[in-house]
Amino acid sequence: MAPPTLASTHRRLLITGASGFLGWHLARAAQATWQVEGTYHRHAPPLPGVQLHCIDLTDAIALKDWLAQIAPDAVIHTAALSQPNRCEQEPDLSYAMNVEATRVLAQFCGERQIPFAFTSTDQVFDGQAAPYDETSPPSPISVYGRHKVKAEAIIQAAHPTAAICRMPLLYGPPSPTAECFLQGFLRTLGAGQPLNLFIDEFRTPVYVEDAAAGLLLALDKAAGLLHLGGPNRISRYDFGLHLAEVFGFDKSLLVPSKQADVVMPAPRPADVSSRSRRAVELGYRPRGVVAGLTAMKEWGLARDQ
Repeated sequence: MAPPTLASTHRRLLITGASGFLGWHLARAAQATWQVEGTYHRHAPPLPGVQLHCIDLTDAIALKDWLAQIAPDAVIHTAALSQPNRCEQEPDLSYAMNVEATRVLAQFCGERQIPFAFTSTDQVFDGQAAPYDETSPPSPISVYGRHKVKAEAIIQAAHPTAAICRMPLLYGPPSPTAECFLQGFLRTLGAGQPLNLFIDEFRTPVYVEDAAAGLLLALDKAAGLLHLGGPNRISRYDFGLHLAEVFGFDKSLLVPSKQADVVMPAPRPADVSSRSRRAVELGYRPRGVVAGLTAMKEWGLARDQ
């Protein structure tokens, strides 16, 4: 009789949104310790070793039935309508995706007492009292932020031991089916075009592979609220300066601008930088911006070889 394979000895982890930027990187990382299954909505991502399911998470009844059929041992819920402007313009879709789908997943995991980690956001704050930690009261100013706060409350009621991970601005190599904000920056700078970046919006960004490691850590060790911010409080403009330095672009292409001068459908908090001391005490080790950008550059070089 053949010995069991590595995957067959592991419990099954369901990752929603495996085609997304974070979800794809998370699914890759999780395979070291889990047998991974993932959901996608439109575009099946290349993920060798991961069983993928095309699921509409906004169909609550179908989602409940499907979860009962596959019976995962743990769930990390990364799928979301995460563009604040789109949430502002399509609040019903945002509610169905960001609140109701989360309710179904939280209740399923809570009833069975299986591990559940949820990706919330630093946008639950209004940006007026940074830096924020887990004791800071939410004060959202956008539909996206309000719906994430609603989802957090639902999880706390349905599954008190779940990990609610407030994610910062994420960056890193694109997945085959999703990009982050940096890919647009790189295309603009690569074309020699000027890039307008805010000097008055501050975040604590995290390299996506570190965020994935933080989520897996939270699933294993955390309960309740957990901030997964990075070590550097930084503006978009200063982030761009580091990007230009690491990738060798002309820094004069970066044009300082102000968020306050740009009208967008969704209001943006000025400073949602976060303290992540609790996660660090659990073993979270996010790298700084320069190290993250260097890792991203090396990833691209390795892919090009």
